[in-house]
Amino acid sequence: MIKKEEYIYVGLDLHKEQHTAVIMDYMNKKLGEITFINKPSEFSKLVNKVKKYSNNKQAVYALENAYGYGRALAVWLIKKGYIVKDVNPALSYAYRKSVVQYKKNDSYDAECVAKVAINELDKLPDAIPEDKYWTLSQLVNRRANLKTHQVRLKNQLHERICVSYPSYKQFFSDIGRPTALYFWEHYPSPKYLEGAMAEELAKELIPVSHNRCSLNTCKKIIDAVKADGNTDGKYQKICDDMTVSLVKDVRHYNEQIAETEKVISEFLPEFKCTLNTIPGVNDITVANLLSEIGNIQRFPNADKLAKFAGIAPVCFSSAGKGTDKPSRQGNRKLQAIIYFLAIQMVQVSSKGTPRNSSFYAYFQKQLKRGKSKPQALILISRRLINIIYGMLKNKTEYVMPEVKETGEIK
Repeated sequence: MIKKEEYIYVGLDLHKEQHTAVIMDYMNKKLGEITFINKPSEFSKLVNKVKKYSNNKQAVYALENAYGYGRALAVWLIKKGYIVKDVNPALSYAYRKSVVQYKKNDSYDAECVAKVAINELDKLPDAIPEDKYWTLSQLVNRRANLKTHQVRLKNQLHERICVSYPSYKQFFSDIGRPTALYFWEHYPSPKYLEGAMAEELAKELIPVSHNRCSLNTCKKIIDAVKADGNTDGKYQKICDDMTVSLVKDVRHYNEQIAETEKVISEFLPEFKCTLNTIPGVNDITVANLLSEIGNIQRFPNADKLAKFAGIAPVCFSSAGKGTDKPSRQGNRKLQAIIYFLAIQMVQVSSKGTPRNSSFYAYFQKQLKRGKSKPQALILISRRLINIIYGMLKNKTEYVMPEVKETGEIK
């Protein structure tokens, strides 16, 4: 049993440039307050302020989202041997809203965080800001941002290409492929193809495409351009320069994404993770999962991980009556990753071969029971949670279950 009177409680409202701390005793009495700059050389001011009120009691530092702006402070306090707790922002928000007259400022926010620490001390998780998981999450976020910019640039390029080459999809299905980018850069509009022969174009494009572009494709280009007619505008030179500039930007982001993915693949062995032994799971999916889950040791069982991901159903009941409904809470990013992974598990090849026969059999079984496809995918997501948890916890590789001819899984 934790004796709360043996501690003093420090609630921290964290920001990019500065933090505000409120010091309280176990009776919810405010003892002091301090605002300090968010840099390691200033962190000692917080500790010195707390010592004035400690009376030889141990301090509990409660940080609202210790893995965001407060990560540097959490790492510093842990190295100094202090107790550091991670407070979910939803808890402090509930305390702020629980008063008759609602107010919002840094001091009151920090006070609410301290009250959460006082009343939920035995339930709050310890802050464990591990460097390797934080570094991986930075790489994952970097890749996600690059992909977002890449998509925007490709959309802009599409706006230009569909004007100059209305029938471009007949010869380039993806405008961002290396061969397509080369073509747009050297032939931003049809006027650059005037008098060109398919054989001459093939000699230029085949080496660029590593023999994937054929003479037949080049003939399609020439024929499509002739069929489209004159697409030049009054200010075609400006538009062509814009197309070339967009091509260079798209190519730059392609290179940055490839470089980031290479760094991620080289960094993953640090985690000794076996998730990529699951069919359909590559290094990027593994990195996305690890960056959202973090250290698996903070989850005592798979049920806790399912609740964290928002995949476990929630019971809504009143007056003895109730029902289980899908959760609208939890980590939505992690839920999306696992849901799309569930879709991968039930995919079937063009030859009719399932990617994962056991999951496909389970999926068909649920459909026969009357479940809709989204409901069946949620059930598969829950099974995936158990598998992911077990593999991360025990460092074991995935073993494909055998499926009987009746469709039952051994």
